[in-house]
Amino acid sequence: MIQELEKIEKTVEKSSIWEGVKNFLNQHYDFTDRISISVKDVLIIITVIFITTLILRFVLKIITRKLPDDDKGKFNVVFGYFRWLVYLLILLLTLHSVGVDVTAVFAASAALMIGIGLALQTLFQDIISGVFILVDQTVHVGDIIEIDGKVGRVEEIKLRTTRAVTIDNKVLIIPNHLYLENSLYNWTQNGTDTREYVEVGVAYGSDVQLVKKILIQAAASNPIVLDKDDIAVRFTNFGDSSLDFKVVFTIADSFNANAIRSEVRFEIDRLFRENNISIPFPQRDIHIIQKPDQSVSLRLEQSEFNTNLSKD
Repeated sequence: MIQELEKIEKTVEKSSIWEGVKNFLNQHYDFTDRISISVKDVLIIITVIFITTLILRFVLKIITRKLPDDDKGKFNVVFGYFRWLVYLLILLLTLHSVGVDVTAVFAASAALMIGIGLALQTLFQDIISGVFILVDQTVHVGDIIEIDGKVGRVEEIKLRTTRAVTIDNKVLIIPNHLYLENSLYNWTQNGTDTREYVEVGVAYGSDVQLVKKILIQAAASNPIVLDKDDIAVRFTNFGDSSLDFKVVFTIADSFNANAIRSEVRFEIDRLFRENNISIPFPQRDIHIIQKPDQSVSLRLEQSEFNTNLSKD
């Protein structure tokens, strides 16, 4: 059987058709003294590009399988640039493998990429960060985020920037590379409900159990506060001038948390007045030592302290 196959192979090789095909495939075209490409090389390049295309499509499908449709469109734009870069590298490597001298092309490409990278370093950081955001889904449209001390609701995620609206209705444009350089707090990734608190101090000698009752009542009276039974009061410290408390509650609108905390404070102040519970201001004792041969002259102007003067 093997001998018969060898005879068939020799017969095909001796045939004029095979010789013509072989000569056609080995026909070279000289572009320069150092670059010469045959028809066979062209077919190899086409085959490699075709296989690369299939692999890239498979990779794109794997990466974007869980992305929303809007994010898929944005990612496809970036992937398109990446695809052309891959094609260029595969083409150069294939040409090198078939015997074409592409050393000069490699050197020129490397110098070009270094120059572009240095000139557009920040832009590339923003785009790469945007890709990370789209792929790992750390931030979504509608999320409330805090970054670099600024809080806003995400309105649009682009490849280079993220557009958010702050609490006072100002537009915040965040370069995506800041996500890599700063800690990002996503207030709503685990859900829209967040725990908020209001701190207050009362005068020493106050009925702490009554204070606890009033703080719970003030928070529970707000219609936006959820799960009234989950409201908690913490006795946090014996302060310099006050007994410090914290009332903790749950809300579903963390974007407007400042306004809700303000309403709770108004209610706390009203209830404290009704129950004769005072919120003290800082007090300081000043001791002045006067020597026999010295006189003391004091002039007190507007002061936020309750000052007690004594002479020893």
